[in-house]
Amino acid sequence: MSIKEIVQKKSGTIIDVRSPGELAEGFIPGSVNIPVSEIPYRIEEIKKMEGPLVFYCRSGSRSGMALMMVQSAGIKTEMHNGGGYFDMVNHL
Repeated sequence: MSIKEIVQKKSGTIIDVRSPGELAEGFIPGSVNIPVSEIPYRIEEIKKMEGPLVFYCRSGSRSGMALMMVQSAGIKTEMHNGGGYFDMVNHL
């Protein structure tokens, strides 16, 4: 499933890995905010989320790191690096 399909069909879980202060720039409705620094401590919560998972941040760098952390923790669901916030907005 493509990122655009996931966002438009509201299937799966969209995870915003930016800091809470960055959310003032805007966020994807229905997304879950888990700052990248908290990913290792919230793996059990992420395991319970409906897949596919789409991670996004400001530019795509932190979302890529988050995706690798989750994969390294053994989560096998379909995952995507959604890039930056404005990349994700283009999928709405």
